[in-house]
Amino acid sequence: MASIEQIGTAPPSPPAKIFIRRHSALTRITHWINVLCLTLLLMSGMQIFNADPQLHWGNYGAVEDPSWFEIASNQDGDNIIGIVRIGRLSMTTTGILGASTADGEMMPRAFPAWATIPSYQDLAAGRRWHFFFAWLFVINGLVYMAYGLIGGHFRRDLAPTARDIAPGNIWHEIKDHARLRFPKGEKARRYNALQKLTYLIVIFILLPLMIGSGLTMSPAIDAGYPFLLDIFGGRQSARSIHFITAWSLVAFVVVHIAMVILSGLWNNIRSMVTGRYAIINEEADR
Repeated sequence: MASIEQIGTAPPSPPAKIFIRRHSALTRITHWINVLCLTLLLMSGMQIFNADPQLHWGNYGAVEDPSWFEIASNQDGDNIIGIVRIGRLSMTTTGILGASTADGEMMPRAFPAWATIPSYQDLAAGRRWHFFFAWLFVINGLVYMAYGLIGGHFRRDLAPTARDIAPGNIWHEIKDHARLRFPKGEKARRYNALQKLTYLIVIFILLPLMIGSGLTMSPAIDAGYPFLLDIFGGRQSARSIHFITAWSLVAFVVVHIAMVILSGLWNNIRSMVTGRYAIINEEADR
């Protein structure tokens, strides 16, 4: 027989939050190795770019050849003016690009000292940093690709469904992101369509282009695989493509970090460190 205290007692309410396993250990490890590699690749890449701060198309890229992009500086009396030129469009960027302060003095320099590794101009050292972390990045990427294909991560978590890529659903998600409305409850268990499509573009288009164009710039690689020059339209074209894809990746990272912060910084960081991600229990909200 039920006791007096038990009669009419409501069942305990479900917890407001539940934790799910969002990321596997291998995904988390390769993610943080990528963070390290991409940071140092960007900094050493800017060091290398400073040695020849202009971009060309085709096979030739001497100083006198016309360039489509350039970070330069002009002397205006006692002042140094930094300039960025894209085609015929030029803009003054003194203090950041073209001319920046080093040791308290304004100096001509494409990217500033605080953004490059090493901070002083040293092409050989920049290349050593770049090549080491480039190969670490490639190896790490191959491990992730093998896991994604063999372990089913790509098929299970990233492959979009027909409903995901329906124009109406894509437009709905774009509006939700613009209004900073992020998935909750059961919807938060899975990547949404915009996330899936963006990650697939980065993994299967941007990164292969960046790595392939980087390899094409190496004379030693070209000697063994000369077809790379044909694929990318020449070493200077490969350099331009490498630059464009690298900064496209930077743009992706900036948006990615913004979304991480706006959708719940601690929850997202915890999920990428421990794998545990908290979602709102919809039943507790009712």
